[in-house]
Amino acid sequence: MRDLIDTPPVWLILFIAAAWAQSRVLPLGLSVEHPVADLLSGLLIGGGLVLILTSALAFRKHRTTIMPHQTPERIIQSGVYARSRNPIYLADALLLLGFILRFDAVLSFVLVPIFVWWIEKRFILPEEDRMRRTFRLEYARYEQKVRRWL
Repeated sequence: MRDLIDTPPVWLILFIAAAWAQSRVLPLGLSVEHPVADLLSGLLIGGGLVLILTSALAFRKHRTTIMPHQTPERIIQSGVYARSRNPIYLADALLLLGFILRFDAVLSFVLVPIFVWWIEKRFILPEEDRMRRTFRLEYARYEQKVRRWL
């Protein structure tokens, strides 16, 4: 049960909810409300969703697990995974930033680096450790070739 609750989507929802609450309860008169901010928020949210979809399709194509607490059967190195080792987590950060702009939650911009730090500490580093132990040389080459985020 813990593995289902302690997942990146749950953390993303909590951070988005915090940004929404901040925009409603503690706006402090700060605003980035502008048509460009609206456009950018739409692009970030849309881009994040497309990135998640393409990443999930890669997992399906390669017939391996997408679950963060499980070791995949193989390393995906094509498509979006040729550019980023963690495109889903990158997409999560884009979604958070997009919703912060959409909610006009200026004080919540600080949540983005906190979210990235938390996801890296809680999910990415343990996943990378499992991948190193499981795939050894293949993962070492992949790590040298492809950056963690971008």
